[in-house]
Amino acid sequence: MTRLLRQLLLAATFATATASGHAAEFINVLTGGTSGVYYPLGVALSQIYSKAITGAKTSVQATKASAENLNLLQAGRGEIAFTLGDALSDAWKGDEEAGFKTPLKKLRGVAGIYPNYIQIVAAGDSGIRTLADLKGKRISVGAPKSGTELNARAVLKAAGLTYKDFAKVEYLPFGESVELMKNRQLDVTLQSAGLGVASLRDLATAVKIVVVPVPADVVAKVGDAAYQPGTIPAKTYEGQNDDVATVAVQNFLVSHEGVSAETVYNMTKSMFDNLDQLVAAHAAAKAIKKENAAKNMPLPLHPGAEKYYREAGLLK
Repeated sequence: MTRLLRQLLLAATFATATASGHAAEFINVLTGGTSGVYYPLGVALSQIYSKAITGAKTSVQATKASAENLNLLQAGRGEIAFTLGDALSDAWKGDEEAGFKTPLKKLRGVAGIYPNYIQIVAAGDSGIRTLADLKGKRISVGAPKSGTELNARAVLKAAGLTYKDFAKVEYLPFGESVELMKNRQLDVTLQSAGLGVASLRDLATAVKIVVVPVPADVVAKVGDAAYQPGTIPAKTYEGQNDDVATVAVQNFLVSHEGVSAETVYNMTKSMFDNLDQLVAAHAAAKAIKKENAAKNMPLPLHPGAEKYYREAGLLK
């Protein structure tokens, strides 16, 4: 009787869930450091999902960003994540030097979003004005094997520099790098982020800064199609009075094959239906365009995202 009762209870529970049409859906959003751009956008995304997806239980996880996010997704420890395009390409191929011991073939693309700009910001009194001036200085290049640190290696190599050329190299998140600069323990920080990132705005209001240009010829020497010439517009940061040439790298939202097509479809649709909420969270989201979201994806689209883009007439 006990066994029969248990079976009846299980059947009743299943029937109730089926009748409601929705079971609890857990969505963990993998972001980056709290002082970067991924985190506030991730918080906004989780809020969008919780309202738009019936039964969704959302959470936001601060991480070391791109490489960690992709490895967590591969392990099924998140449902959607932010990443830089070069790290995503490395993960799909399995570049061990970039932090991927084997190809991460469970990953699936959701959307191309906005570009990161590699922003090299020096203290105004450091004497740094060009990339060549970085030699012998103290620099922070981002958390180890984060998207920022991978960008740092690529750009510095293209400029003819290695980490051995610096007096000191710190591997720190954005906020900690800025605190060391305020305390004159660092000369320069390299941050790969959306324009107007909070950490650099904070730095620019505390001390005089110089935004170091990355010329187009250096960008070309990187030799990776993910790296394109970009511009940091004048007045992006206090004391920055002129446009500054730099490098832009596209960001992506990524999921994995274990997340249902229905869930990814709903995540994709609700994001594009509520872009204004992302823009309110951070101005970098102004660059997110539905028309470009499925372009130049370095891995297969998730079937749920593909369904959305086909319905929107963006894929044939």
